[in-house]
Amino acid sequence: MAGAVRTLGARVLDDTDAAALRRLLAADPVSHCTVAARVHAGGLRSHSPAGEIWGYGAPELVGACYSGANLVPVGSRPQALRAFADRARRLGRRCSSIVGPADAVQPMWEQLEPDWGPARSIRPRQPLLAIRATPLIAADPAVRRVHTDELDTLMPACISMFTEEVGVSPVGRDGGAFYRARVAEVVAAGLAFARIVDGRVVFKAEVGAVSPDVCQVQGVWVDPAYRGRGIGAAGMAAVVVAALRDIAPVVSLYVNDFNQPARSTYTRVGFERVGTFMSVLF
Repeated sequence: MAGAVRTLGARVLDDTDAAALRRLLAADPVSHCTVAARVHAGGLRSHSPAGEIWGYGAPELVGACYSGANLVPVGSRPQALRAFADRARRLGRRCSSIVGPADAVQPMWEQLEPDWGPARSIRPRQPLLAIRATPLIAADPAVRRVHTDELDTLMPACISMFTEEVGVSPVGRDGGAFYRARVAEVVAAGLAFARIVDGRVVFKAEVGAVSPDVCQVQGVWVDPAYRGRGIGAAGMAAVVVAALRDIAPVVSLYVNDFNQPARSTYTRVGFERVGTFMSVLF
């Protein structure tokens, strides 16, 4: 009976919880950008194929957790994290990663590891960065939004980026159809940016999450043959300029702490550290 009570403590939120969840997300808009983006785009439909959001606490929410392709906790209250870990364990692992603020992901993973471990990769310290002003360096004028008819040109760069970053190829048993569809959605939304030279992508980045307050850049990649020339910094400056103008008042991203070239690039652009993320990859 005690186990059942704990499971009931983490409930699936619906649209009646929207105001309470928005208050919780507003406590740290940069850290909670990806969950806020889900709520902004689709509300809290409990049976959405994109995933569901769990909540803990009544009458006021003190914690939440997005459960879909990723498991993303919101808030670091120990009792809420225990409830989310318990629910996730009982449902079985359906996500490819746990990602979010390190002070929430770490204790959740400690509780889930006996059942879900070992993880394929753990990245415990990922600086969370943000910028809200004009970049410190000049933007690359050749970086622009990718057109829908350029999807075939973009895909090899996306596959290379994913494989480098995650450690496995996104081309699975379906021949990459699912991943291609995801990239196509980003392109169609005008959220994919690239510099293309003679039909070859030499820099790219996508805005992967958009809330009213913050957008998060993902998938930053420079062709290996062009690295070390400052293309990444100028390209990121161009993405920041476009995003601040057209998408959200704050641009954020997170980066592996061991990727010193990328960290130096973002510092040159003007990003500042605002927190620490952690990722557990399966």
